[in-house]
Amino acid sequence: MKTPRLPIALQQAVMRSLRQSLERANQALKTAYPEPKLLYQQRGTAAGTAWLAAWEIRINPVLLLENQQAFIDEVVPHELAHLLVWKQFGRVAPHGKEWKWMMEQVLGVPARRTHQFEIASVRSNTFAYRCQCQQHQLTVRRHNRVLRKESEYRCVHCGSLLIAGEFVAS
Repeated sequence: MKTPRLPIALQQAVMRSLRQSLERANQALKTAYPEPKLLYQQRGTAAGTAWLAAWEIRINPVLLLENQQAFIDEVVPHELAHLLVWKQFGRVAPHGKEWKWMMEQVLGVPARRTHQFEIASVRSNTFAYRCQCQQHQLTVRRHNRVLRKESEYRCVHCGSLLIAGEFVAS
């Protein structure tokens, strides 16, 4: 899929959000962390990723275009929080107590681990799998790992092994 062209005003709004959040964090933490590099290269269903050692944030341009204000308000601080936590605490759980503290107490943003954006436009082909309680959709990568017997996946709700096929309620 070709990366969409982002309006300059939208890119400026993202940068403004990043700078405001960073300034707030630097004041609260009494630090002077530099501005991270911002790239619009994130693909797939992830809204963004924080690359710790590179001190950069990668943004999904498709999801940004489709969810502009929510993206600016939630995703930008979310990814910045990962970078700040890494600088402050080192390697810790990605969405652990340090990250939650950084989001809520320092950045003033609700600490949600995942976005709630509609992902139909960025989702690739999936394969139907079932467990004892529900239907699942596995990505091509996970499906191929199952076929090669490199991985097996379990339902987080019932714990049963996922099996290729459609779920039929009993």
